Amino acid sequence: MTPFSFEWQWNIEYLIFFGLLYIALGIIGAGLVFTLIKTGLQAMGFMRERHF
Repeated sequence: MTPFSFEWQWNIEYLIFFGLLYIALGIIGAGLVFTLIKTGLQAMGFMRERHF
């Protein structure tokens, strides 16, 4: 069953589970988008790599 099923009933357990799941997926997705944008900018020469 998914939240989009007709028979779905929201309980506090589902809110907590899916809330944490979507937060984790959002963090992973934001990291991937950031990495892709930074890599693209470096490949095109707009950013240079820094070595600390």
